Amino acid sequence: MPLFGISLGYFMVLLDMTVLSVAEPDLARDLNGSVAGLQWAVTGYTVMFGALLLSAGAVADRFGAHRAFRAGVAAFGIASLASAFAPDLWTLVVLRGVLGAAAAACVPASMAMISRLYPEAAARARAVSVWAAVSGAALAAGPVAGGLLVGAFGWRAIFLVNVPLAAVTLALTAGRDVVCARGSRRIDWAPQIAACVALGLGTDALIAAGSGDVTQVVWAACGAAVAGAAFVVLERRSDSPVVLRAPELVPALAAGGAVNFAMSGVLFVLPLLFQRTLHLSALETGLAFLPMTLPFAFNPLVTGRIMARSGPRPPMLAGLGLLTAGGVVFGASVLAGPAYPVLAAGLLCTGFGVSFALPALVTTVVATAPEGAAGAAGGLLNAVRQVGATLGVAVMGAFVSGQAAYGLLLSAAVCAAAGLRLAR
Repeated sequence: MPLFGISLGYFMVLLDMTVLSVAEPDLARDLNGSVAGLQWAVTGYTVMFGALLLSAGAVADRFGAHRAFRAGVAAFGIASLASAFAPDLWTLVVLRGVLGAAAAACVPASMAMISRLYPEAAARARAVSVWAAVSGAALAAGPVAGGLLVGAFGWRAIFLVNVPLAAVTLALTAGRDVVCARGSRRIDWAPQIAACVALGLGTDALIAAGSGDVTQVVWAACGAAVAGAAFVVLERRSDSPVVLRAPELVPALAAGGAVNFAMSGVLFVLPLLFQRTLHLSALETGLAFLPMTLPFAFNPLVTGRIMARSGPRPPMLAGLGLLTAGGVVFGASVLAGPAYPVLAAGLLCTGFGVSFALPALVTTVVATAPEGAAGAAGGLLNAVRQVGATLGVAVMGAFVSGQAAYGLLLSAAVCAAAGLRLAR
């Protein structure tokens, strides 16, 4: 039961990433939002999530992963309830940032809790596969559940589903089996703040570029560069750096960023394409995503068996190859005139690609984490993944009003580059 509770917590975090995608048009109509506002409603979550994951893992190691996890779940439920009653788009953006911070507390802590529950490598690999399958069901359920809820009750209903999920998660993880010891590694907050500022301003610059606001691009990009430089200086001087210095993890981290770049960009671009070009309803849009989302619910278990026989490297390479193929199919279909059967083939490649790569990435990072640093290693992986997600929405979203095909082809190029780096 604790493993299911831990998995349900991640399920909730992923559900909130995907369930909003089919609500974008309804959200824009109700709150009079622009494309830039919609991008921030999505990326407000991923900016805070990605930036705070760097320190959230260290917090989990320092104060006990179970404490960080349960605090994050409780905050997530409360912020979701508040989001359902947001009076305007920018209030929702702020609340989405709060949700991202709460999610950051949950994810690296959940990986550290699994490491605590399953210290033996084979058992841990099986547990990670179950965790990925249960949580991956959120990606299958998200667009369909979002379509049903938006069609029946409007976009506000999609946030209410998190409240009972948070309550059940807290109940399932209340036992002593998941209690993790406190660590002694100090947390350095100054570089974390610099990283958060750099990521936020960098995302703002990319969104402004998509809307053609040159002045905002210049100011935001300059601010991001200054904050990024401050982060580098502070990290070098820190006795407790935010980022684990582990060069052997670089290929896996690059793969994680590429996977989320492609997945999140597709989840932002295609709902708008489906509803504007193919004239699908919110529910039809959710159902149209099934070829992508259904593999998340069962393929991680297959990936676990492959890893048991041949290690995590083959599933990671296969996943990146499929994501590359999916991006090429999407781009070619949009250039030729969108046809759902062709887009469905791209969705299928994307779904199997992500569900091959994700469990293998998690297993690789957890297995190579230093003693007592499972939370920090998990935070680093997920931080890179969420940076990729933020960039995917911002960069690919910039092509929505013009040539969406080029944004989709760009995702293929990013995944191909990560695959080549991993294969070396």
